[in-house]
Amino acid sequence: MPDFSRRPAGPPRRPQRPEAERRPPRQPPPTRPPAPPARSEGGGSAGRTIVRTFGEVLITLGVVVLLFVVYELYVTNWMSGKLQDQASADLDAEWANERQLHAEPLDGKAFARIYIPSFGADWSFTVQQGVDSATLEIGPGHYKTTAMPGEPGNMGVAGHRVGKGAPFNDLDLLNSCDAIVLETADSFYVYRVLPMSDEVAGWAQGKGRDPKCANVAPLQDRDGAYAETVGRVIVTPDRGDAVAPVPYQPADVLPKASQAALLTLTTCHPQFSDRERMIIHSVLTNQLKKQPGAGYDDLLAEIGEA
Repeated sequence: MPDFSRRPAGPPRRPQRPEAERRPPRQPPPTRPPAPPARSEGGGSAGRTIVRTFGEVLITLGVVVLLFVVYELYVTNWMSGKLQDQASADLDAEWANERQLHAEPLDGKAFARIYIPSFGADWSFTVQQGVDSATLEIGPGHYKTTAMPGEPGNMGVAGHRVGKGAPFNDLDLLNSCDAIVLETADSFYVYRVLPMSDEVAGWAQGKGRDPKCANVAPLQDRDGAYAETVGRVIVTPDRGDAVAPVPYQPADVLPKASQAALLTLTTCHPQFSDRERMIIHSVLTNQLKKQPGAGYDDLLAEIGEA
């Protein structure tokens, strides 16, 4: 009888691999982290844009200011130097041809030359008629309604302190008794800075003893109308009476024959600002006729400034 205890023969079984050799189960692909949310227009990026824009504006403004300073201090000085050279040459030609000996100064034209010995032997500028902006680009300008060189009264001369030649840049360095010389076609006029406000009281016992101060004295001793007239005064821009015949007084306070012969220089104060005006008052101490062959250097030796 058949043996049913045996299984019928079939295809051979595949031997099983050891557990270590079996393939690992397939893993799912890694997932990327979620992207950060987009920033809104009003967020941090907008703030950085504002800061960056503001910084660029500041840089632009800085460049503009720098260019303005270069223009004001160098370009305008160069341009005014050219104008001054031409004005000086024209003035010398007129004097050589005696065309200005008795002529009225023309607006914008040079009619005198100013020197300040304490600023150096080469410091000199022509003085033009008028104080409009175009004239002051050439050099110092004469207030047309004020006295002429050597006359009783007050000759007013204005000049720039910064840029455009800056002829009056160092007026604050002037001391009492320092000389200011005006040259005209036929004469030299020597003015000397008046005593400063803190020198008036003890002038005769103090600086008044200096030989170069021999003809300088506080005008307060001369007439009470000159109570405010000292060597240096700082005033507001509206004080046009600084160049009045008697400074800071009505025009008719003294008759012309009784007025001191003054030279007043005016400029902006402080430097790089027109908030105030610096005023330098000086008084005529010498008048010398020009001599053939003699010039400014000879004058300096004669007045003790060489």
